[in-house]
Amino acid sequence: GLGEELQLGLQVLVRELVQLYEAFANGRSSTLPELTIQYVDFAAWQRERLQGEVLDKQVSYWKEKLAGAPSLLELPADRPRPPVQSFHGARQAVVIPQELTESLRELGESQNATLFMTLLAAFEVLLFRHTGQDDLVVGVPITGGNNPELANLIGFFINSLPVRTDLSGNPTFRELLGRVREAALGAYEHQDLPFEKLVEVSQPERDTSYSPLFQVMCHLDNTGAPALALPGLRLTPLHADTGTSKFDLTLDLVELSTGLKGWLEYSTDLFDEATIQRLSERFQVLLKAAV
Repeated sequence: GLGEELQLGLQVLVRELVQLYEAFANGRSSTLPELTIQYVDFAAWQRERLQGEVLDKQVSYWKEKLAGAPSLLELPADRPRPPVQSFHGARQAVVIPQELTESLRELGESQNATLFMTLLAAFEVLLFRHTGQDDLVVGVPITGGNNPELANLIGFFINSLPVRTDLSGNPTFRELLGRVREAALGAYEHQDLPFEKLVEVSQPERDTSYSPLFQVMCHLDNTGAPALALPGLRLTPLHADTGTSKFDLTLDLVELSTGLKGWLEYSTDLFDEATIQRLSERFQVLLKAAV
């Protein structure tokens, strides 16, 4: 979720940097408009809105949705889970070619589902095949700052939602996609409850060795990378690996004109590079089978 928030914030930052640099290079003063609202205004609005009947509706939905949910997704690991989550991690590149991406998009559209829902359904099949668990909770980041007034504001507008899907009964992929669609839409409709409140409401079994509610996340960024072009300068992006992983496993993809590109971010406490490489290859096989 934080990755998407940084991406959205970077788009604002890059846009303003380009405007300021071009003005400076041409001897002009700043052309940036004054912000109509500040982040504190958004925070106040969010707090004001989330009370009374609105709060009760959100709380009752999530209490029902998460009742009896498994506390841990037990992916077969290369090493025992340490008693305290260290957040040490690494990334494995994932590339999904344009032709396969378009086929996945068309499959989704035939079921009134988005490309993200189709990817999430396939990812859940992968998780089910490796765990045998047919009651899955996967984290999905969602941006709550879609108000036009917030377009030029940098701030934390992201929330993480647990999407719970029932994979029992050996469904076809299309049937599963329908279930994922309903689960995701239900979560989107009740996205206002902050993650901390979600944990409080569901009262999961707490354990320092893994994150509450979900340990696996799936994310698709379709906003694209911000283009940075400054007059008289040649710029090259540097991609840095932070050496961290917020969860046991995260599928993080970006939609480009050439298809989908991204990575599987994984906990190095649990998994070897070769294990994640195999997981990535199996995911590609599943995607091809799905279409």
